[in-house]
Amino acid sequence: MIFIEALRSGWQAILANRLRSILTTLGIMIGVAAVIILVAFGQGASNSVTSSIQSLGSNLLYVTPENPNRDGEIVNPSVQELTVDDAIALNDPVRAPDIAGAAPERRTAVTCTSEDRSHSTQIVGTWPSFFSINNSPVSAGAYFSNADELSARRITVIGSTVAESLFPESDPLGRQIACNGVPFTVVGVQAEKGGAFANPDDVVIAPLSAVENSITGYGEVSAISVQASSSETTDEAEEQAIAILDERHGTTEGTRDFEVFNQASLLDTANTALGIFTALLGAVGAISLLVGGIGITNIMLVSVTERTREIGIRKAIGASRRFILLQFLLEATVLSLFGATAGLGLALLVAQVEIAGISPSVVPVSVVGAYVISVAIGLFFGSYPAKRAASLRPIEALRHE
Repeated sequence: MIFIEALRSGWQAILANRLRSILTTLGIMIGVAAVIILVAFGQGASNSVTSSIQSLGSNLLYVTPENPNRDGEIVNPSVQELTVDDAIALNDPVRAPDIAGAAPERRTAVTCTSEDRSHSTQIVGTWPSFFSINNSPVSAGAYFSNADELSARRITVIGSTVAESLFPESDPLGRQIACNGVPFTVVGVQAEKGGAFANPDDVVIAPLSAVENSITGYGEVSAISVQASSSETTDEAEEQAIAILDERHGTTEGTRDFEVFNQASLLDTANTALGIFTALLGAVGAISLLVGGIGITNIMLVSVTERTREIGIRKAIGASRRFILLQFLLEATVLSLFGATAGLGLALLVAQVEIAGISPSVVPVSVVGAYVISVAIGLFFGSYPAKRAASLRPIEALRHE
């Protein structure tokens, strides 16, 4: 009963000073909105990066040659380049049972033209298995085949960015593009993938033999894409790839002339870094909540001063110290909860807006946390004014003007 009566008295005090109460809740509203919005943008950025990495496949390994130079000095003079034979060895089902496939990549920058349009991009000479290994479906047309690779046909699958640049208003299928003056016929358009780092859609993919014959010449490859049989066997596939390449290159752990990047490890690292980033954003927003809490303390102290005679009268007619304490605590908490609710509404509105390509994702934990913190702020920052009000002596309070 005392709780209901204290709540009713606190509510009447809030309504008696509507403008002041609204201004007080603004601090909490802005603080709660800041916490939820900042965490939402951090989560949105995390989702974007995670989606980009996962689109490449969580069971993808990437083998690249090690740079023999470091700080201008040759640290490994016996470096061997990656070759097509290395990719063939990695496709051995006996020695590498956990590797589903491997495809060499020969990459180089080119300028491709079509009629009066030109676009600078990157051409990738590779095998047909590249598309399944790198999770690169086509949105139109088809892939090139092993027969196309064996006959060195000048055909290509282009990325969506290249298609939009060279064929903005027409169907690219069956059309020709000239890359560094070499004609290629478009047989497919890669489905848009998007990326948080490089743009995987800005690429021209062609049979390795055709690229070597016409553009790059023969020799080493830029990288080898390796697909593990499943996401659970990625580590085993990595060990098998390292063992095969160590044997072929005559290297050991300290002298390896190649590097193997594990996509799953990259995803874990990115998630860890982005989790810290999101937590920091939430902490910045929490500072606004702290400022709002100080505002509650300030306004409640003013309220105690203004209502000193009222407190004296209440005590004179029998109101207990506990009742006065509870009344002011509830008043501060209600103000804080109103601010939290308004802040949540503002945050949900802002979260509908996409900024810099990032779609905010409201995290339920941040909403619950913001409400819990708001209640804690109401109780904590309202406790000093409440205690001050409860400790007033009735005679001194009645004399106050």
